[in-house]
Amino acid sequence: MRRITNFAKRLTLLFYKEESSSYDKVLTKIFGSVIIVTNKKEAIKKYEEHYIDLVLVELESNYKKKFNFLDYINQKNIFALTIILSSDKSYKTLTKILDLNVDALFLNLFNKEKILEKISDLKSKYKQLEEYKDDRENLNLLKQYQDITDRSFIISKTDKRGIITYVNDNFSIASGYTKDELMGKNHNMVRSPDSPKELYQDMWNTIKNKKEQWNGILKNISKNGQLYYVKSTISPLLNSDGEIIEYIALRQNISSILTDRQHFLDKISSNLLSVLILVQIEEFDMLEKFHNLNIIDQIEKQFGYKLLTYLPESYKFENVYNLNSGNYALLTNFDSFYNASIMIEDYLLAFIENVKKSRLVIDDIEYDINITLSYSFGKHMIYEDAKSGLELAVKKNIPICLSNDFSIKEQIEAKKNLDVIKMVKQALDQYKILSYFQPIINNKTKQVEKYESLVRLIDDDDNVVSPYEFLSVSKRGQYYNKITERVLRNSFEVLKTIKTELSINLSTLDIEKNETRNLIYSLLKDNEQDCKRLVFELLEDESVKDFNTVKMFIKKVKLMGVSIAIDDFGTGYSNFERLLEFDPNILKIDGSLIKNIITDKYSQNVVETIVTFAKRQDIKTIAEYVENEEIFEYLTDLGVDYSQGFHFGKPECLVF
Repeated sequence: MRRITNFAKRLTLLFYKEESSSYDKVLTKIFGSVIIVTNKKEAIKKYEEHYIDLVLVELESNYKKKFNFLDYINQKNIFALTIILSSDKSYKTLTKILDLNVDALFLNLFNKEKILEKISDLKSKYKQLEEYKDDRENLNLLKQYQDITDRSFIISKTDKRGIITYVNDNFSIASGYTKDELMGKNHNMVRSPDSPKELYQDMWNTIKNKKEQWNGILKNISKNGQLYYVKSTISPLLNSDGEIIEYIALRQNISSILTDRQHFLDKISSNLLSVLILVQIEEFDMLEKFHNLNIIDQIEKQFGYKLLTYLPESYKFENVYNLNSGNYALLTNFDSFYNASIMIEDYLLAFIENVKKSRLVIDDIEYDINITLSYSFGKHMIYEDAKSGLELAVKKNIPICLSNDFSIKEQIEAKKNLDVIKMVKQALDQYKILSYFQPIINNKTKQVEKYESLVRLIDDDDNVVSPYEFLSVSKRGQYYNKITERVLRNSFEVLKTIKTELSINLSTLDIEKNETRNLIYSLLKDNEQDCKRLVFELLEDESVKDFNTVKMFIKKVKLMGVSIAIDDFGTGYSNFERLLEFDPNILKIDGSLIKNIITDKYSQNVVETIVTFAKRQDIKTIAEYVENEEIFEYLTDLGVDYSQGFHFGKPECLVF
C-alpha cells in the first residue's frame, strides 16, 4: 500500500466537484496536486493548462455539462484516467457512464483506502499515459506552431492537380470568397488575368518538375475585383518514396500599407543596403482645403491600397508605408532590386504614368491623382536624402529626383545657416546692424528727392554684408524682428536730419507682428511732424497669413501722413488686383524688368503697361537698377517719375 501511496503523490488530480462537496481535504492528502473546479468552462481551461493524470467528477447536478466535459476529455486524450462519484443509480445514468468508458465509479461515498485501491488497479494504464506524455507535449507545441502560422499567413493546400483542398480564414478574407466557394476549385479563380504566363510556368516547373520550393510575388484579384499582391512560398509535400502527394502555399499580403511611421524609421535605421522611394501626391494640401476629413482619409487609403498595382510588373516592393499627408515610402533590399536589372528612371517614369492613367472613385466622384517622386539608395541617411530630394522636386516642379547625398548638402547648408545666425547675433550685440541710404532721383529735375533705407551688416573683418546673405536666414529665427527694430530706429533718427523723403522697407511678415506694428505706431506718433516725408515700401511675401491686418495697417499709417509704395512690382506675387487692396501712392518697378529694358521687348511692354496704368490711377513710379544714362533716358521718355540705381549713387552710410 505504501508504494501506491507514493505513486499517488506523483499524480495531479482535477476534481470537478459540487459546490457543497466536502472531499477536498481527503483528496489533498492522497494526491500530490489537486486542482478544484466547479463549472465546465473552468474545468476545460484547467485541463488545457495543466498535465492532468486523473479526473474525478462528482455527479450530483449539471449532468449534461459534466458528461460533455468527459466526452471532451475522451476526444482530447484516449489515455486520460477518469473516475465518477455518484449517488444516482438510475438505469439512464449508469448507461451513460458506461458509454463514457470511465475507469472507475464510486456509488454513494468513498474513502482514502478505496481511492488508493482503485489507483492500484489503474497503475498499468497510467504507465501507458506516461509513455505518451512526451508525445502529448510535442503535439501541443505543434498545435501552437500551427495556430501562429494560421494567424500570420494566407494558407492553402492543393492536390497534385492544383485543386484546392484546404484554405484558412485569412485566404477567405483576402480573396473575398467563402471556404465553400474555394474548395474543389483551382487557384485560377483568384489569379489576376494580366499576370504573365511565364511567372506561373516557372512556378510549376520549380514545384512539380524540380520538386523544390518556389518563392515570388503574385498578383491576385478578389471577388469584388480588388487587386492585391501576395509574397508567396509554395512547396511540394513528398511521401517516403519522394512522390508529390500535395502542395502547400504560405502567403503574406504585401498590399497592406503600414501606417506606423516609427516602424518605417526603425526599418531605415537598421542600416541595411536599401533602395528607398518617397512618393507624394501632388497638391495634396489643395485637396485638404477643398474636401472634408473623411474624403481625404479615403483618398489616402485607396491610393495606398492601389499603390502596388501602379508599379511596373518588373519589380514589386515588399515594404510600403503610409507616412500621412499624401506621402508614402517604398523600401526594398538593394541587391534584389539590382539583380532585377531595372533601369530605375524608366521604372519610375512608368510608375508615374500608371498613376496618371488611373482614377480614384469615392462616392461616385472621380479623382485624378498625380505624384512626385524622389529616390535614394545606400545604408545611411537615405530617408533624409530622399526627403530633401522630394522637397526639391516639388519646388522645381520636376517629377523625379535622385537624392543621394542630399542630406550631406543639407548639413553643410545648416552649418552655414548656423554661422550666419551667429554672425547676426554678434552684429546686433555690437550695434553693427546699420542703415545705408541710396538716393532716388526725380527724372525731370535729376535732383535727389528721396533716400531708401537699406539694411547692412558689418562683420568682424569690417566687411559690409548685403542683406541677401543674412536676412532670409534670420527670418527663420528670432533675430529678424530685432533687425527690423534696429532699422526702424536708425531710419527715424536719420529722418530728423534730412529734408528729403525717406523710404523704409517693410515685409508683410513685419506688419503681421504685433510688436513691430506697435513700435511703428509709437515712432510715428513721436515724429508726427515728419510723417509726410516717410514712405513704407511693402515687400510682398507669398506666406502672408492675414491680409486684413496688412490692409488695416496701411489704412492707419496713411491717415498719419505716410505714403505707401509697392516694391518689386511687375514680377513675383505683385498683381493689379493687389493694388486695389493696398491703394499705394508709389509703384517701384522691379529691377529685373529695368536692367535689360533697352534690348528686351517683353520688359519694354511690361514697363510701358505699368507706367500707363499708374498715370491713370495717379500713382507715381520708381525704376530700380538704373545702371546707365541710356536706361535713364529710355525710362524718362516712357514717363517713369523717379530712378534709383548705381548710375546715381550706391547705398552708403551717410552722415547728414
